[in-house]
Amino acid sequence: MKVKLLLVLSLFAYQFAFSQTEKLLKGVVSSDNFLLQNVDVINKTSQKSTKTNDKGEFVVTVKANDSLLFYAKNYYLKRLKVSKEEIGQNNLQVVMIKKPEELDEVVVEKTHSIKLKKDNAYEQGKRDEIDVVKSVEDIKKRTVYDGAIDNGMNFIAIGKKILDLFRKEEEPDKEVLPEIEFATLAKNTCDQKFFTYNLKLKPDEIDLFLQFCDTDPKSKVLIEHHNVLSIMDFLSAKNIEFQKLKN
Repeated sequence: MKVKLLLVLSLFAYQFAFSQTEKLLKGVVSSDNFLLQNVDVINKTSQKSTKTNDKGEFVVTVKANDSLLFYAKNYYLKRLKVSKEEIGQNNLQVVMIKKPEELDEVVVEKTHSIKLKKDNAYEQGKRDEIDVVKSVEDIKKRTVYDGAIDNGMNFIAIGKKILDLFRKEEEPDKEVLPEIEFATLAKNTCDQKFFTYNLKLKPDEIDLFLQFCDTDPKSKVLIEHHNVLSIMDFLSAKNIEFQKLKN
């Protein structure tokens, strides 16, 4: 009886350990029945990546519940979580949706007024997408922000601007904050929804918040070696400090 119990426990332990080890997962990426090559396949959980070949095929190491990202220019970002069943089948089929083509410039000489219907689904999709350009190349060089503040900051000047922002008295036209290099990088990397929904910032707080981030020397490192995941981590960490100053 003891031998059988030990055997059952051993098999259970082996199965559990096997399920936690990384395994190779094969798959194919396509769109409208066309195989897509050079698609970035990123394991966001393990920070490993690869690309599809000329047949749209890829092989990536995964564990159950790992998050995969699929990125290709002119296509919407694809996200999925790998299940044990998909790992067992070892034949992941990924379908990506192509973005609608956008015109660079349209010249209209004369036209009648036209009432256009707003495409809410398309606009929401644009806001939800996060640009992951260069994340594959820089993923091994990613700089982890530790939350430290180097060389000090002018808290008096920053605090004054925050107090002025929340002053209840009616004020004249709001001062336009100067555009800074890090602000441009952050706005091009993260969409409006990231600042308003994820960071809980009001639209009129975004520019001041980015100026606050620019005072941290680590923002200069991100400008030189910008990486989408590092920028988002940095903004999230600085937002905690910003909210404390605001309150």
